[in-house]
Formats: sequence, structure tokens, C-alpha cells
Amino acid sequence: MSSKYLALKTAQRAEFEAFPIQFAFNAEQFKEALSKLGATLEDTDKVCRLPGGGFIRKTDSAAFFAMIEKHHAEHWAEIAADTDGTGYIYEMFAYELANHEYNYTRDPEPTLDALGLTIAEVEANPVMSAAFKRAKAAQFKGD
Repeated sequence: MSSKYLALKTAQRAEFEAFPIQFAFNAEQFKEALSKLGATLEDTDKVCRLPGGGFIRKTDSAAFFAMIEKHHAEHWAEIAADTDGTGYIYEMFAYELANHEYNYTRDPEPTLDALGLTIAEVEANPVMSAAFKRAKAAQFKGD
């Protein structure tokens, strides 16, 4: 069984990783990141900081934010297209529950946080709520 969720996630990750973005968590890494972006310590006005230690050239910022918006739109289009919750929505929850060790912690919050959802939002959507319940139950098959 192929997973639309995993396929989209993989494609989006590849697009993100191909983008000219660098990460730095100390002064030496920052200097190296600037160099890879074609800048120096004197050019810090030519880069902008992103959450999580990322840096991009200011000239790339419109393209970066367009890519992020596109990824968001693709994700929500797949959610909207899954009208019965047995495809993309279920796969999304099943993958992220497993990825965040729900079968061990029994805490759905890390999964919901990773998806940018709240339990209230999931419960307010009958299709999403049913898929979430099925995905949680599937984590314990064989218990």
C-alpha cells in the first residue's frame, strides 16, 4: 500500500533540502553558513534568520516563503480531497502517531503539534476525528 501522506512529505522534504538554506548553532557554524550562502560576516544584512537556526539570503526569502505556502496548500488540499478519512487523513495520523511513539506514550499531543492541529480542531471535524480514532486504535493491534 502506498501512502499519499508519506509521498507528499518525502517530496516536500526533498524540495526543502534542495533550497539554499543553511543552519548554524554557534559562531563557527554561522561563519560557514554565510560562506555557503556566498556571504561573509560583513554581509549579515544580506541574510535573514529562520526559526530553528536556519538562514537564507534575503534575495531568496520570497521564494522560500512561497515554497512553504505551497507545501501548506498541498497538504490541506489532500486533507480536503479525503472526504471519508480513509486515505490521506488516516495515513497522516497513523504515520505521525507511530513517529511520535504514541503506542508507548499514549500521548497524542506530540502528533497533533507536529501536524499543527489541536484536539479541538480534530474533534470538530467528523471525518478527521474518525480517522484519528482509527489510527490511534491501529497503534495497539497486537497488544
